[in-house]
Amino acid sequence: MSVERRNFPQFFITAPAPCPYLAGKFERKVFTHLISSNAKQLHDTLTLGGFRRSQNIAYRPACDHCCSCISVRVPVREFVWTKSFRRIWRNNQDLEAQRVEAKATSEQYSLFRNYIDERHENGGMADMTILDYSAMVDESFVDTEIIEYRARPEISLAGPDERKGKLVAAALSDVLSDGLSMIYSFYSDNRQNRSLGTYMILEHIHRAGQMGLPYLYLGYWVNGSSKMDYKARFLPQERLSADGWTLIKK
Repeated sequence: MSVERRNFPQFFITAPAPCPYLAGKFERKVFTHLISSNAKQLHDTLTLGGFRRSQNIAYRPACDHCCSCISVRVPVREFVWTKSFRRIWRNNQDLEAQRVEAKATSEQYSLFRNYIDERHENGGMADMTILDYSAMVDESFVDTEIIEYRARPEISLAGPDERKGKLVAAALSDVLSDGLSMIYSFYSDNRQNRSLGTYMILEHIHRAGQMGLPYLYLGYWVNGSSKMDYKARFLPQERLSADGWTLIKK
């Protein structure tokens, strides 16, 4: 087998399965593995083409007679901070955001488990064990990190409490050559007034800007799915079509 053949990724397609976003539809995905020495470069290239990563798999929809899943990315410099976004940003300034190594912890899994049970008990991740969560976080051949969001430790009369504050949210994200890609985020549902899901996206937009990266990749916006409506709020944004990435301002 030639070197070129060995290095060229092999693509596969899944069998039809019920779509988790659009009732009555069936989904198929084309995928390849991100496990070789060029996984990082391949990941960058495939992301530009609308692929997403899950563990060591890069995939994108390949559904028959449907193109409702649209890749979305936010151009960081052009992003408009609306009054609502600024209010959410201010309401969460008491949280500390810290980048940590992409290694699963029992504390993260506890938060993840509560998030799934409260918001997605019938979803595809409902049966994930701590080993499954560890695989999701640890099995990566690309640049991956976790951003933890913690309540600041209380200060006692004896001096500052040096223990870590309570973990209230976390995001698993990839660092690409042209941006950050949010893979999965989860948070404590008893802090609804904080809009933690929105805040984490805003914090990643801010973080990408500080890193000098032009984009934040948000995955797929699914036209017609109420579950994905929130992604359309982050404007302007670029959406991938047959003609390439197109800027959407409203």
